[in-house]
Amino acid sequence: MTPDVPGLTTTVPKEYVHRASLAEVFLTGCARQSDTHFSLSGQWPRAHTFFQAADGSSHDPLLTAETFRQAGLLLAHAELGVPLGHHFVMWDLGFSAELDQLHIGSTPTDVELSAVCTDIAFRGGKATGFRMELSIRRDGKAVGAGGGRFTCISPAVYRRLRGSRLDCDMSSRRGLPRPTMPAATVGRARPEDVVLSPTEQPNRWLLTPDPDHPVLFDHTGDHYPGMVLLEAARQAACALVMPYTITPSAISTVFHRYAEIDEACTIEATPAASQERDLGTIEVTGHQAGQPVFRSLLTGPLHCP
Repeated sequence: MTPDVPGLTTTVPKEYVHRASLAEVFLTGCARQSDTHFSLSGQWPRAHTFFQAADGSSHDPLLTAETFRQAGLLLAHAELGVPLGHHFVMWDLGFSAELDQLHIGSTPTDVELSAVCTDIAFRGGKATGFRMELSIRRDGKAVGAGGGRFTCISPAVYRRLRGSRLDCDMSSRRGLPRPTMPAATVGRARPEDVVLSPTEQPNRWLLTPDPDHPVLFDHTGDHYPGMVLLEAARQAACALVMPYTITPSAISTVFHRYAEIDEACTIEATPAASQERDLGTIEVTGHQAGQPVFRSLLTGPLHCP
């Protein structure tokens, strides 16, 4: 007689969340509740080289955004009929996080997500675009909420859209000088995680991430990933409020166009009116060739040095 075997846990296929490394896959399962409502599970590691506070005590709030990004890709491939090999345009991504629920315990952090997909457009049984709204819980307590909007593009259409840009990748940036900011001035602990270089203006920087960064560039691509732009927004906000520090409890980002690897990308930060007491709000924008690339509105508590 075969003994009962408890349910076994593994990550979802890495290809479904567009990651090359299994260590960077944070989702473990997905179940359909209705045509538009899905339940997902995930696990955040106790130690991560990038998505972790400098002192190791808590998860990075941007891990919420990365988990939401992966959820959108997983739902598209596993539930909405989008074949592997299709490309995605992320038009916007936003999240809010309960910072007191991001502490790291004595075991990895298991999370549960609830996702609702709306405005789903289909062609030939395959989704061509959708919006998702998500909430995330930990031990029954709210950790974060947010969502985003995606367009799904076939390889043939993507080739026509990108043209000669398909030949660009981060290898073209290897060996170029990176006069980056000191890590502490942009809210990071390690120099290799810094993505900004200074300019002559105190509220303006250049986007210069390490082309060999194992998390930001987990796989090759012909443009800067959206999560690199979110990290640039966080670092610009930290640099702007120095000597204070800011921990993002919410970031709302709109993406206007691809961030091209072979063009200088200027990042600019300005204070914005805060809607909440004791919180700072920073607007961060990115531009290339005089055209807007993205706009982020970041809110979070300010801490004294």
